[in-house]
Amino acid sequence: MKLRDLVYRLYARRVEDRLDTDQVPKHIGVILDGNRRWARASGGTTEQGHQAGAEKIQELLTWCAETDVEVVTLWLLSTDNLHRPERELLPLLGIIEDTVRDLAADGRWRVHHVGQLDLLPDRTQQVLKKAEQQAGDIDGILVNVAVGYGGRQEITDAVRSLLADRAERGMSLDALAESLTVEDISEHLYTRGQPDPDLVIRTSGEQRLSGFMLWQSAHSEYYFCEVFWPAFRKVDFLRALRDYAARHRRYGN
Repeated sequence: MKLRDLVYRLYARRVEDRLDTDQVPKHIGVILDGNRRWARASGGTTEQGHQAGAEKIQELLTWCAETDVEVVTLWLLSTDNLHRPERELLPLLGIIEDTVRDLAADGRWRVHHVGQLDLLPDRTQQVLKKAEQQAGDIDGILVNVAVGYGGRQEITDAVRSLLADRAERGMSLDALAESLTVEDISEHLYTRGQPDPDLVIRTSGEQRLSGFMLWQSAHSEYYFCEVFWPAFRKVDFLRALRDYAARHRRYGN
């Protein structure tokens, strides 16, 4: 073992030992950013960058399981990403499909898709559906895989679903407008029934949400990490938890 690796492990252990376990976030959202830039910096291809990023996911989930996190939302593909050149998009979709299959087959995670299925190729749709069914009853971390996801589109879909539901019940638009509550919309989100994210982590140094969980993150804490996603280490994860535990959440009060 190299001296640098030993020092890193000792430092990670020190950070972990000092964590306040009572202040661990129950739901973490992760914007997995920087795969392509990591690949360019290391002299690899875009596909190799996406593959390296996919391989990091199991590590992250293992770290989450060690710290009693209950829900993890992984933004794997946005609706904007669907406009990338086919030569990049098709390999990326294949990597995502393999990743989702592996998550479902692992036996430790429950898989739930969030996003617009009908925007995705039929093969990707089938993989997501099968993974959700296969891992549906597992007693482990709930892993939301955000594929074909956009925050504005989610809210639009929620409102559309709400309107259709109330119309089916025979409610008029005037009556709906009079009675509409925040909870009504929340019940039609992709993540209905789940707690909102306590912490949102974005890698690569970018400091914006880019439309990630716009509704659910109203009271989330944000942690922006400089490293590219494939280079994200356990110590980076622990620093995010340490930073979160040191904050005083007031929810607007």
